[in-house]
Amino acid sequence: MSCDSESPDAATDIPLPDSGQVEEDVRRALAEDVGPGDVTAALIPEATRARSTVICRQAGILCGVPWFETVYAQLDPQVAVAWSFRDGEAFKPDDHVCVVEGPARALLTGERSALNFLQLLSGTATFASRCAQAVAGTRTKILDTRKTLPGLRVAQKYAVRSGGCENHRMGLFDAILIKENHIAAAGSIDAAVRAGRRTQPALKLEVEVETLDQLGEALSAGADIIMLDNFPSADIREAVSQAAGRAKLEVSGNVTPEVIRKLADYGVDFISLGALTKDVHAIDFSMRFEPAATG
Repeated sequence: MSCDSESPDAATDIPLPDSGQVEEDVRRALAEDVGPGDVTAALIPEATRARSTVICRQAGILCGVPWFETVYAQLDPQVAVAWSFRDGEAFKPDDHVCVVEGPARALLTGERSALNFLQLLSGTATFASRCAQAVAGTRTKILDTRKTLPGLRVAQKYAVRSGGCENHRMGLFDAILIKENHIAAAGSIDAAVRAGRRTQPALKLEVEVETLDQLGEALSAGADIIMLDNFPSADIREAVSQAAGRAKLEVSGNVTPEVIRKLADYGVDFISLGALTKDVHAIDFSMRFEPAATG
């Protein structure tokens, strides 16, 4: 019973992750945890069936349903999961998140991998929700970055959306982001932008700048988005004034939840935070196991 949710208040319309990617994520997780077989679960008679309840120990935003379900689907298709919450919905301490029923061996073997996905992605979604709420009522959108856990980028970016924030580019292939070293290699901001327009005219083009002078160069070159890297407050306000109607502005660098609202009030279009996916604080879930009769 998968979910597609947009925010704690409106759990709808979030595109689900690619099922093939979810399958691959889960295959890797089970391979490293189960290996050639779960020698402890094998102590349980094969015919034993069981029921377990997943309970959260703290408040948060749920995320990870597709991965959780896929863990059990890969282990044993007889396992059924019934959810009380959808991805993107808020839960409270001691809420029962879902009930899992099926062969006891499969429930035991999949417990850690399934909860690992749920706690990681719910942690990401919960932090994203906090950041989204901080800019509520402003024009500013909160973006993630490529600072993700290796191999779990699709999962974490889905969690960011489930928490109410938005994704920056997925990787190096779906948008042009000209940074300091690109500028140095190309010779100038203008040269780098012209090369980008020539080679990938259909892609959004963003330039990272470190000074107001570079901002002027990026505006003159026709960048779609300009990233203000570690700009002081006074320079951000000046950049907003200069860029009005000419390019969208993104603030990045040393951004914390405590300053997000202040930055949004300057009128920037985007604020990007590597911490959304880099500094993960897992949500505490536990699975309570209820043995059932053998059959």
